Amino acid sequence: MQLSLVMTIIGRDRPGLVDSVATRVTEHGGNWLESRMSRLGGHFAGILRVEIPSEQERSLVQSLKGLESQGLTVVVHSDRQEAGGEERKLSLLEIVGQDRPGIVRQISRVLAAHQVNVEELETERDSAAMSGEMLFKARATLHLPASCNVAELRKQLEKIADDLIVDISFQEQLTHEESHHC
Repeated sequence: MQLSLVMTIIGRDRPGLVDSVATRVTEHGGNWLESRMSRLGGHFAGILRVEIPSEQERSLVQSLKGLESQGLTVVVHSDRQEAGGEERKLSLLEIVGQDRPGIVRQISRVLAAHQVNVEELETERDSAAMSGEMLFKARATLHLPASCNVAELRKQLEKIADDLIVDISFQEQLTHEESHHC
């Protein structure tokens, strides 16, 4: 039986970090399924999902813990799917505006109040082309529960945009299942 594991890794950036994890996954009969990894502030951080034979789980986790002596912290969780998940819609949220503390907090608070799950979130600060001021940019993929009042959610996000002087783009998209029925 195959088992899916989700891992986070973080350590001081240096050549060979990904290889050290990939080698251990392969040595335990695993398959690297997906990952998001990046260098941030002198550290290398990532999240990945692998599939391994269930009897290899304990051995792989122990092997990955051995990387701590090389300065790499690895946290492993079993990716057991919850049965009977509620139908949700996929949406895209994009934010651009003058950078200031609290933007992510305000938006995430509204999303949480509407039971919206943040599937992916990418943020960055960048210098504005004309003024040189720092801009905050974010792009998030969201799953909205069927019970979500999308009009009210949009209204609250637009209020934040007005208060923070940022532009927010919120677009509903088809669910994976709906896109196959078109």
